[in-house]
Amino acid sequence: MNKGISLIHSANLARTDYAYASRVPSGMDLLYLAGACPLNKDGKILYPNDYELQAEACVNNLKEALKECGASLDDVVYTRVLVASQNRSDLVTAWGTIRSEFGDHDVPSTLSGVTVLGYSNQLVEIEAVAAIEEFSK
Repeated sequence: MNKGISLIHSANLARTDYAYASRVPSGMDLLYLAGACPLNKDGKILYPNDYELQAEACVNNLKEALKECGASLDDVVYTRVLVASQNRSDLVTAWGTIRSEFGDHDVPSTLSGVTVLGYSNQLVEIEAVAAIEEFSK
């Protein structure tokens, strides 16, 4: 985990597989990432009917965007996972896949079911905020 970021858990709230909050010390740069979508390099949606594989593709694209910024999943301080479904089991499938990719870095997250996402046949999207050491000028 990024040494500057603190993930905050609470003994007074329900035990969850994510932190309730994160603290970013001053002097770190915040990165606001666009929603990671399950797109291939040609802009085509991958795995049109598969929540698990789309979630995995989203994480892979998120990792690539983070890498371009000099960051990794360990630098993420918040995520919002959007799943186009009214079926809670679809949300749980996407969440389980994404959560496992983060390993011990149990970043604060919000999971939401939505009616539709931006691309035709898109089922999953991940928004993220990350923090990295301030860039020296």
